[in-house]
Amino acid sequence: MIGRLPIAKMFAATLVGTVVISVIMVPINWNGQGASTAAPKIDQLLSVMIVLSAFVFSLVMVMLFYALWKFKAKPGDESDGEPIHGNTRLEVAWTVIPTIIVLFGAGYSWSVLNEIEEESKKPPLKVQVFSQQFAWSFGYPGKDNAWSEGELHVPLDRQVHFKMHAQDVIHSFWVPEWRIKKDNVPGITTTAIVTPDKLGHYQLICTELCGFGHSTMRAEVVVETPADFRKWVAGLEGTVPEPLMESVVQDTETNPVPLGAGGA
Repeated sequence: MIGRLPIAKMFAATLVGTVVISVIMVPINWNGQGASTAAPKIDQLLSVMIVLSAFVFSLVMVMLFYALWKFKAKPGDESDGEPIHGNTRLEVAWTVIPTIIVLFGAGYSWSVLNEIEEESKKPPLKVQVFSQQFAWSFGYPGKDNAWSEGELHVPLDRQVHFKMHAQDVIHSFWVPEWRIKKDNVPGITTTAIVTPDKLGHYQLICTELCGFGHSTMRAEVVVETPADFRKWVAGLEGTVPEPLMESVVQDTETNPVPLGAGGA
């Protein structure tokens, strides 16, 4: 015990609360169907974060209800409360425990991110993604930068590097089944790395409020066999327009030059 606190009983109640919440929350399929190699890893990360959140929530609730029960004023007692000068060990505990949880969560998240963004041994396919109010278009390598509007095709089981270029305001690239979401920022080339592992038709959704037509900014995504993908690209008649290609050249893959260093 720390002072008058029944630490063992409170910790046991916290563990019980953590288990109960986790048993209810973890089995729920929060993200829906997965269709990329990253999906299981991100879903597992979410499950771990749910358990950690359940622990923190249970700990806070146990301490709160214990304080409400143990230290409530008796009926008719209108005297001043007992002067309290703090408890160093308790204050250290409630600082150290959240710090450990946050550092663990950050380290685990970093590890998952490195794993899902590790470049495959086979050369990845690089697709240029152009976002503008309120439409998506895509440039494919070969055949003088073949171009498609509103429809994205990718081959099954091949890593794809999406190089994204916003033409006006910030947009955000998200296919729910892939679990990967990446902002498209004007003047910067951002990259999303995905390896689709299920054939099918999906939706690309902009998840950054970008204007009145934001909710309509979608594109069809088709994951198909490599042979079908090559055939589809070969059948494209258009090429990436010159203004869009200029944005590829002008964008950078690092942060813009800071103000005061030639970036003003």
